[in-house]
Amino acid sequence: MIKLSIVIPVYNVEKYLAKCLDSVIYPGLDAYEVIIVNDGSTDDSGVIAEDYCRRFPSLFRLIETENGGLGSARNVGMEAAAGEFIIFLDSDDWLCENAVPEMLALLEQADFDICIYGILSASENGAVLDDVRSCPIEGPLSLSRFPQLLFCPPSGCNKLCRRSLFIESGLRFPSRVWYEDLCTMPKLYLMTDRIISTHRQWYIYLQRSGSIINSANYRRNLEITDALDELIRYYKARGQYEKYKNEFEYLAFYNCFITACVRVSLAEPGSPVLDRLRDYFLQQFPAYKENPYISKAPFKYRLLSCLIRRRRYSAVKAIMELNNRAKHK
Repeated sequence: MIKLSIVIPVYNVEKYLAKCLDSVIYPGLDAYEVIIVNDGSTDDSGVIAEDYCRRFPSLFRLIETENGGLGSARNVGMEAAAGEFIIFLDSDDWLCENAVPEMLALLEQADFDICIYGILSASENGAVLDDVRSCPIEGPLSLSRFPQLLFCPPSGCNKLCRRSLFIESGLRFPSRVWYEDLCTMPKLYLMTDRIISTHRQWYIYLQRSGSIINSANYRRNLEITDALDELIRYYKARGQYEKYKNEFEYLAFYNCFITACVRVSLAEPGSPVLDRLRDYFLQQFPAYKENPYISKAPFKYRLLSCLIRRRRYSAVKAIMELNNRAKHK
C-alpha cells in the first residue's frame, strides 16, 4: 500500500534536479512513490527525470505535460497520486537526510490529516541561511484552538496532507499565478481539526536568483492582493471570516504591507507597484493600528509600516540592506 506520494513539478531546473531527486531515494524503503511532473521543460530536465525513472522504476513515475505553471503541475501530480498522504517538493529544493523515513514513521505513529513541519533555507553553495520553524508550537492543534495557525508560512512544501482533503473538496492550486500557496493552503484549516505540528526540519528551500519569488518581474507582486481577496472570500462564504478577522488583518499586514513592499523596495524603490500595494492594504484595513497582533509586532515591522505608509520607500530599502548585511556577517 502506498502511504505517501511525493509530487515534484519540474520546469527548466536541469542544474538542480538531480540533487532534488537524490534526496527522496531510500532503497529498500516501501510505502511511498515519487511523481515527477515535467511541466513542458525546454532544457534537459526531462532527460534527467527519464534517467531516474529508468534507474528506479519502482519508485519514480514521470508525467509529461504542456507548460501550465507550478499550480497546474501540482494538480496533475496530486490527481495521479496513489498515496494516502501527499507532499509537494519543488524541483530546485530538496528534502533533509532521513526526511522520508521519518515521515513514514510518523504516519504509522500518529493520526492526523495535516502535519506542518520545519524548513531550512540554503544558498546555492549549500550554506544554511535560515532556520524556519513553520509553526511556533509542537503537537496537536486546530484553527479554532490556535487562530495564529494562519500566521504560519502558507507554503505547500511544509505540509504533509491527507490527499483526500484536496480530492473530496475539489480544492486545487490556481495556474500561472504567484502566491498560489497563500490562496490555497490556509483553506485546508477549515476542513479538519486533526492538525499537528513538528519542529523536525524536513525541507530545504534553495534561495536562488532565478527562482519565481526572486524574479525581476516586480509587477507580479501585485498578485498577492488577488490571493488575499480569494482567501478572504473563501472564509466569508463559510461564515468564518469575522471569527478570524484579526488574524487575516495581520496576515495581510505581514505578507502584503511589509513583505511584498519590502521586496519591491529593495529592487525598485520608485516602482508604482509600491503605491498600489500600500493603497490596497490601507483601503482594505483602515483601522489596522488597532489590531492586537500589529500593535505587538516587532519594532522593525512597525518602523517599516510607518515608512511605507509615508511612501518612504528609499528609506525602507536602506534599512533592509543594512539588516541583510548584518544578518549575513
